[in-house]
Amino acid sequence: MRFVAVTLLLGIASMLNPAVAQNTAELLGYDSDARLLIINADDFGMCHAENEATMDLLTTGGVTSATIMTPCPWFQEVADFCRAHPDVDVGVHLTLNAEWDGYKWGSVASADQVPSLLTPAGYFPADVRPVEQQAVKEEVRTEFVAQIERALEAGIRPTHIDNHMGSAYGLLTGHDFLDVVFELSAEYGLPFRLPREASGRQGLSQEQITEFQRRTRELVRRGFVLPDYLITVEHAGTQEGTLERYKDLFRNLEPGVTELYIHAAMPTPEMKAISGAWERRKFDYHIFSSPQTRAYLDSLGARLIGWKALQDLQRQQIQ
Repeated sequence: MRFVAVTLLLGIASMLNPAVAQNTAELLGYDSDARLLIINADDFGMCHAENEATMDLLTTGGVTSATIMTPCPWFQEVADFCRAHPDVDVGVHLTLNAEWDGYKWGSVASADQVPSLLTPAGYFPADVRPVEQQAVKEEVRTEFVAQIERALEAGIRPTHIDNHMGSAYGLLTGHDFLDVVFELSAEYGLPFRLPREASGRQGLSQEQITEFQRRTRELVRRGFVLPDYLITVEHAGTQEGTLERYKDLFRNLEPGVTELYIHAAMPTPEMKAISGAWERRKFDYHIFSSPQTRAYLDSLGARLIGWKALQDLQRQQIQ
């Protein structure tokens, strides 16, 4: 019954919103050539070192949003922070993977409800391919609902959803879970991280790009509000080299709404024990906590926004 209701709402939205703006900046009321940037810190709640860095960046304006991994061991610290800072722009980082060798997590839903999502040891798999190959769609829905509800029950007011390691996109096998995600996007009033533009994305064939663009244009027609572009950086071996790569991204921002996702963490013994990528996360924290980074963005005329603006618009278009 709930699925039928969501489908009906999407049909009504498509009749009320037939025109597709040139880009999402224009949908939000800006000029079509405006360059709007969301800087999102992924993996909030994964561990204490990640939390320390992300909480600092959220409160000082180094990032404009973050997304929370509700199945992870340090989720409670995030919930306490969000209740104390109710205006922070945070979403739910829908999670079906636990990628680190010695640090694991499993489902929020009970294991007997989502057996296709778990390894024999009871954890999410480390890689995305087993998720695409083995996950049962209804179990994915059950788990995603449980993760969103955990955030809501903890007093968090999410502004959006995205997915850890791109597990919903189907990029490896073509088996995606986007229909599940957008049912929940409509049901909970939470826009989802799916860029409107896929051209130029590495690893996608022209056939994949064409199909991707068809789907995103249909979603926009139905009232969903999507960022125009999704970007990240391949880190250099030094912080200085990584900063130059970020500056290159900033200089080449396209008109519209771009989301840049980063992974920031303090370089603590905990973080070093969890991941060999700890130094890259340290680079991200230091770069985005620096006032010089914000000053550089300002000098380029980029406007920083959060996901709340996209959420408000989507809720107007899909009621």
